[in-house]
Amino acid sequence: MKRLFPVLVTLFSSSLLLSAQSPAKTESPPPRKREPLIVPDVPRNELICFALYTTSRGVLKMSTFLYPLKDGEERKLTLEVMRDEKWQPLSEAPVEELGWMAQFRVSPWDDAKEHRYRITHAGGSIYEGVIRRNPVDKDEIVVANFSCNGNNDRGPREDIIRNIKAQNPDLLFFAGDQSYDHKEHYAAWLLFGRQFGEICRDRPVVTIPDDHDVGHPNLWGEGGEISRVPTGNDGGYFMPVPYVNMVQRAQCGHLPDPADPTPVKNGITVYYTSLQLGGIDFAILEDRKWKTGPAGLVPQMGPRPDHINDPNYDRQSIDVPEAQLLGDRQLKFLETWANSWNGVEMKCVLSQTPFVGTAHLHGGKADRLLADLDCNGWPQSGRNAALRVIRRGFAVHLCGDQHLSTVCQYGINAWGDAPWAFASPAIANIYPRSWDPLEKPKRHDAASTLPATGDYYDGFGNKLTMRAYFNAVPENNMGIGYGIARFRKSTREITFELWKRGADVTKDKPVTGWPVTIRQQDNYGRAPLGWLPTLRISGAKDPVVRIVEESSGETVYALRIQGNQFRPKIFNAGSYTVVVGEGDHQVTLPNVSSLSLDAPEQNLEIIIP
Repeated sequence: MKRLFPVLVTLFSSSLLLSAQSPAKTESPPPRKREPLIVPDVPRNELICFALYTTSRGVLKMSTFLYPLKDGEERKLTLEVMRDEKWQPLSEAPVEELGWMAQFRVSPWDDAKEHRYRITHAGGSIYEGVIRRNPVDKDEIVVANFSCNGNNDRGPREDIIRNIKAQNPDLLFFAGDQSYDHKEHYAAWLLFGRQFGEICRDRPVVTIPDDHDVGHPNLWGEGGEISRVPTGNDGGYFMPVPYVNMVQRAQCGHLPDPADPTPVKNGITVYYTSLQLGGIDFAILEDRKWKTGPAGLVPQMGPRPDHINDPNYDRQSIDVPEAQLLGDRQLKFLETWANSWNGVEMKCVLSQTPFVGTAHLHGGKADRLLADLDCNGWPQSGRNAALRVIRRGFAVHLCGDQHLSTVCQYGINAWGDAPWAFASPAIANIYPRSWDPLEKPKRHDAASTLPATGDYYDGFGNKLTMRAYFNAVPENNMGIGYGIARFRKSTREITFELWKRGADVTKDKPVTGWPVTIRQQDNYGRAPLGWLPTLRISGAKDPVVRIVEESSGETVYALRIQGNQFRPKIFNAGSYTVVVGEGDHQVTLPNVSSLSLDAPEQNLEIIIP
């Protein structure tokens, strides 16, 4: 570790001493020469750059980011809310010099109504916004999905800001690579705030770091190990631990408290958690932190350990038993999360990258890769273990990372037996990728307006059903844009929209191939091998139903149904425990025998007390 601390000092000194004018504005910027990263020298009454917040389960968390303070300036901020037409102090927070940030945590928090807030500094800087109420009464909850804010364009994001104000989403999700300036996250984070702060100040935001944010070209975190090679593909982190933790605190300090805050190796912090908003339960994952590095574990079959282009490689041989993806801790968290439905109607997983390989052509020369071990299609066993847990909650997956927007359904044992995923495109693209399979699909999607849709295998032998894609090619303006996901609770449908940079959402239509609408239960599309008796339930509206296989003791799935009738599908013959309801209003029925697929339908009457 000693060899890295001089680097840390250099990083912060270089980023704090730079100053320049704001870059020129543009609507939908083409790639251009990278401009230098700056920390503007602002007037002392403009020290507060931006803030991020979430509210969940009665807790408000907010992070505020400042330009560098000078000696003698106050090292604390005050959070105030408007009550009875007067600003009332609510909380104070110290300013941390590493990253120049302050973090507020307020509990209990009344999320049943909207609150105007302001953050003040003794030097005269004031930052104002709105903390929204929890939109539990809204039928449609809207999430904006972003990723990959490339540093080939440091200009403002006026087209995105204008569109987001018109679409008015309930949640902003930035899936990673908010910064591409590996050793200067602080300066890049302030730029991110100047680019997106206008839409972040008055709605909840989830930001999670990906590889470039923490200083890596690609990241295999290996549970917090220290990487010894500049590519990082041996597994672990090569930036100093205080730097990594600073990045994670900046991007994730405003998220709900971690499910388990215990650091991983070398004291690297964790942030995986869940957020409830508007009746949607979002699991926020770290799909890089425990992932195993491929170097020395998988034979090199390409120009580098993580890129495979040997046509004779064995897909199954690289699924080595030692390799992890999410790690045991996150899998355990997901099992609990998938079973928990208090106040929840639908579920969604938020993470960095898809659990499948969708990119065939890579880089400016469109080089073909057969498999890229940076995506979460590898390791296959870890990928399948994650999907088996996620589908138990009928959860959809929102992600980014690939610079290639896709809508596809994962398959484990069969096509379509696992969740749907929507990967957002790059905001600004420095490394183009394209979906361009050489193989014909096993089944073509005849209803699609795009040619290469249907059932395919990825480079690891994983099954996927491609529904829509937006390749990063010049005719698509290098595939830049953002996504919108609409969760409609009354119909239990999720609709995905893709909007290209420069579009006007008040006049234009989404990209060709979108919108795509799926049903909640499509996220566990596994074909049944039998049924349980049809549940006819009285005494509760839209109750939670949990199905437990008695031979294994495992929960098969849990779901808040619609109405008072539900026919549970099962995948093995045997006895099951059926749990209906919640808390004190719950009925448990053991020893419910399965029925064959062709057996006459039977009814089971259940009265919730």
